[in-house]
Amino acid sequence: MSIPTIGSETDVDRYAEPILEIIRELQSQPVGDGEPLVTILRRHTRDDGGIFSKNLLVRTYKHLCTLGKLEPDEKLLHRLRMKPSRTISGVAPVTVLTKPYPCPGKCIFCPTDVRMPKSYLPDEPGAMRAEQHSFDPFEQTAARVQTFSDNGHSVDKIELLILGGTWSSYEHDYQEWFVRRCFDAMNGRSSDSLVQAHRWNERAQHRNVGLVIETRPDYINQVEIRRLRALGVTKVQLGAQSLQDNLLDLNARGHTVDDTRHAVKLLRAAGFKIVLHWMPNLLGATPESDRKDYSLLWSDLALRPDEIKIYPCSLLAGTDLHHRWQLGEYHPYSDETLLDLVADCKLETPLYCRINRVYRDIPAPNIVAGSTLSNLRQVVQARMRERGQHCQCMRCREVRGRGMSMDGLLQNQYSYRASASEEHFLSFDTRSKRLAGYARLSLPTVEVDLGIREIFGAALLRELHVYGPAMEIGDGSMTGRTAQHRGLGTRLLERSESIAAKAGFDRIAVIAAVGTREYYRSRGFVHSGTYMVKSVA
Repeated sequence: MSIPTIGSETDVDRYAEPILEIIRELQSQPVGDGEPLVTILRRHTRDDGGIFSKNLLVRTYKHLCTLGKLEPDEKLLHRLRMKPSRTISGVAPVTVLTKPYPCPGKCIFCPTDVRMPKSYLPDEPGAMRAEQHSFDPFEQTAARVQTFSDNGHSVDKIELLILGGTWSSYEHDYQEWFVRRCFDAMNGRSSDSLVQAHRWNERAQHRNVGLVIETRPDYINQVEIRRLRALGVTKVQLGAQSLQDNLLDLNARGHTVDDTRHAVKLLRAAGFKIVLHWMPNLLGATPESDRKDYSLLWSDLALRPDEIKIYPCSLLAGTDLHHRWQLGEYHPYSDETLLDLVADCKLETPLYCRINRVYRDIPAPNIVAGSTLSNLRQVVQARMRERGQHCQCMRCREVRGRGMSMDGLLQNQYSYRASASEEHFLSFDTRSKRLAGYARLSLPTVEVDLGIREIFGAALLRELHVYGPAMEIGDGSMTGRTAQHRGLGTRLLERSESIAAKAGFDRIAVIAAVGTREYYRSRGFVHSGTYMVKSVA
């Protein structure tokens, strides 16, 4: 079974000549100084007077290159692309949702819609796409891959994000089937088992370089850790929500702060990347208590996540929280209060953490009261600039699509303690402090029994990433201005091996995604269990 093709090739042939004119005119415009693409498009309309879509522009551009009427030009393709920032971090993020399923949680702020997985609303963009494909994992994955490709993005390297309720509460057979069918879509053929799907993906055109799930802290234990690794999971999102037990109880969260600490400890010991969800403005919280709560994320050695999602609590109709608001027991923060709070949180975030989000993408009509600033990040950043403040989180420092010189890169190392390990954040930064690539190396200091023989007593490389627009595997066509494919990954790997050896470790293990196994094999690692392992003695 192959990935379906989306879009009409008849339109590509029909509009090839007028679109060639558009592309020629765009080529004649200086980058950054000429007329924007939309202005050119308004001069060259379709037969019906409409404007050509960027999707059709990209597909026609590729067709013209195949015919030899255009020379492939990555810079030109970047100008034609739809939402180039989607893959600017080096991979294509493909998000799929699991089927509607009862959640073990009873959170008072969480919406319940029988058509959706718990906590999702039917008019959220990702939920709408999932429902359109009847929550089928193959169709969702294939459609997203095709859409990225049609819009001019490379889809050789895919980070698969499986969202929807509490992943760990779904039936185990369903989980394995769901993951296998996602891999089948990336592989372009149907497998007989998850093991076979994984093996095929090691050399597939669309390789999985990261697999993300979201679950609750109280579902993480040694057995669940081993199951997640067997599925190929490399990153776990945990709904911590608050670091105060009284607030967790008041909001009927159903787990404790110690559950979160224990889960993070186990996940880090197994090499996973850790994302925590944190919710300001819960029932019983104040801006002052939220600021203290956020500080605990970094002062508590048992926490210190790699990434954070800040999800201000939204007041939604039909929830228990909505009833408490009607009784006058709950008060949503104003825009001004929320802006100041998020700005303060950004200032406190350490450089080894990435703030993925500062606002949940809930359509404004669903929010009864409180902030509906969907562009909260941009507004906060503008306010910080006015104050002369700068966020040092990874997302704000990414080199992204900016030009860079290899000669100007600086090697940096930031070390910090965790509850059972010494963590090293190794990076390559530009002289303007932009992040070009990084590695997360974990050196265990306390034995954590996970029942995983292949990593026992080994140093752990939890993450290796180089920034820049997503490019085809082995493609060096843009190496003059991007960080990818310039040897930074290999140099970070060698630094990690050297640090591990000097610290007395004789092996280093990588929690490698299935599609990255070949990369590590070519650098001396061997496949052992669900990890890639190499001697550094």
